[in-house]
Amino acid sequence: MNLLERYRRGETLEIYREIERMGSAALEGENFYMTQAVLAETMSRVAYNLDVIYAALLEINYCYKKSPRFDFDRPILKPRWGVKLRVRRLEKAVSKFGHVPLSLKMFFRIVGACNFTWDYETKEEIPWEGADPLEIIPIADLLQEVKDLEPDENDEEVGLPVAGDYLHKDNISGGPMYRVELTATPQIDSKFLYEEHDTTFLNYLRLAINNCGFSRASAVSHLPDFIAYIESVRPRLKPF
Repeated sequence: MNLLERYRRGETLEIYREIERMGSAALEGENFYMTQAVLAETMSRVAYNLDVIYAALLEINYCYKKSPRFDFDRPILKPRWGVKLRVRRLEKAVSKFGHVPLSLKMFFRIVGACNFTWDYETKEEIPWEGADPLEIIPIADLLQEVKDLEPDENDEEVGLPVAGDYLHKDNISGGPMYRVELTATPQIDSKFLYEEHDTTFLNYLRLAINNCGFSRASAVSHLPDFIAYIESVRPRLKPF
C-alpha cells in the first residue's frame, strides 16, 4: 500500500512521521505528489470536522455573528473561485521573506477559512472564556495583511498573521496575532508562532479540532456544559 492508502486505513500520525523523515525529498518528484495527496486527504477531513463542529455549536445556541459583514467573521467560509491564483499571489508577495508551507496552502485551497469566535457584541458574557476558539482568516484578508509584513527585530521567524490570540478573541487586549512561519526552504509544515503550545500549524489544527474547536479546552474543561459538548461532538470527528 502507498502512503495515501495507509493514511486512509488509519495510520494518520504514522504517515506524517514517515513524511517528516523524508526531509526535503518529500517535496521532490513522485514523493511530492504522494505528499500532496496525503495533505489533500487531511484537509478534506479538517473541512468535514469543522462542519460537524459548526453544526454542533449551532445546536447549543452558540453565539456566532448573525449577519457577518466581513468574510473573516464567517464561522465557515468555503474556498471560492480563484483561490489557487490567490495562493500564488501570496507566495509571490512573501517570497523575499521565505516560503509558505504546503500545509497552509492546502488549507486555503480545500478548507477555506473559519472563525468560531463568540460574538461578544451581541452577547457580552462569553461562556467558555479563555478556550481559544479556532480561527484561520480567509486568504483574501491575509493578502491584505502581508502588504505590511516585516521581519521581527531579530530577523527571525517571520510569519503570516492568520488569527487573533485567545485574549483578543475574548475582547481583551492581548499579544501579537498567531502566525504561520515562513521558512528558508520549502517545507510541508512550519511553526505556529506566538501560540502557547509551541507546535506547528498542522498540529495546532489537530489540537483545536480534537478539542472540538477550542485549543485551550483545559481552561474550561471543568464546566459541565463544555464536558457535555465535548462528549457529544468528539466521537463524530474524523482523525487526521
